[in-house]
This record gives sequence, structure tokens and C-alpha cells, in this order.
Amino acid sequence: MKLRVEITDGSAEDEVIIRCSRIDENISKLQTYIQSMSTPKMVFFKDSQEYYLPLEEILFFETEGEQIHAHTADDAFRVKHRLYELEEILPHYFIRAAKGTIVNTLRIYSINRNLTASSLVKFAGTHKQIYASRHYYGELKNKMGKRR
Repeated sequence: MKLRVEITDGSAEDEVIIRCSRIDENISKLQTYIQSMSTPKMVFFKDSQEYYLPLEEILFFETEGEQIHAHTADDAFRVKHRLYELEEILPHYFIRAAKGTIVNTLRIYSINRNLTASSLVKFAGTHKQIYASRHYYGELKNKMGKRR
């Protein structure tokens, strides 16, 4: 196996590319290891319990008063990060949708565009929904276009 590291200026995000003729056990292990390093570990709180959920289960993060809550399809948990901190540590598929909301674009089912107000964002497999503000709609739509 050959290893090469390239340093590029102006990259918005670091990227690891694995080129191989086939996926064998070593490549699978390498992929799993790299993914585990790049996925932030977060602790979620509800009452006096701590939860360790995969980030893929989170639909959105939302401010509720002074607290930030992470919403799954059927529950909500407190987190100890501020939204601006979450923006820095969350994977690229999370994006700001409103001043008080960060959304998981992988879980979006539909967006009902409203030209004069906020757009309604719905998620697959749940009744939960959020509103994306006009200010953030363009970036959200762009990210959704790249998701395909």
C-alpha cells in the first residue's frame, strides 16, 4: 500500500481519498477508522441521563430559550454546545437553516418554498418540521442540490 499526503492552500475542508482496485478487509478497516476520527463524539442529555447517539439520527438542532436541543424523529435532547460551536464541529451535511436552527440535510424529505416568508422543511418518517428563513434558504437549496 502506498501513502501520499498533499497539502493544498484554500481548501475549505480536509478530504481523504482512498484509491484501490478492490475493497478488502484492510481498506474497510481504514475507511472505518478514518470515519470514526472525523465524526465528532457528542453527548446528549435528557433529565439526569446521558445519551450517545449517532449524529445521523439527529434531524435538527434548535434553540429553545437559553438551551440548545437536538431533535430526533421521536425525541429531543439537550446539548451543551452553542449553535456557532455546532456549526464548526458538525459534519458537512449539517447546515444553518435559520438564526436558531441547524438542520441535517440527509434527513430532509421536502421543502415547501415560500417566497414571502420562511420555507417549511419536513423530515422523512416523523411529524417534526422546521422553518428555514429566507436568509438561509439559498445555501440550504444549494446543499440539497449537491446531496443527490
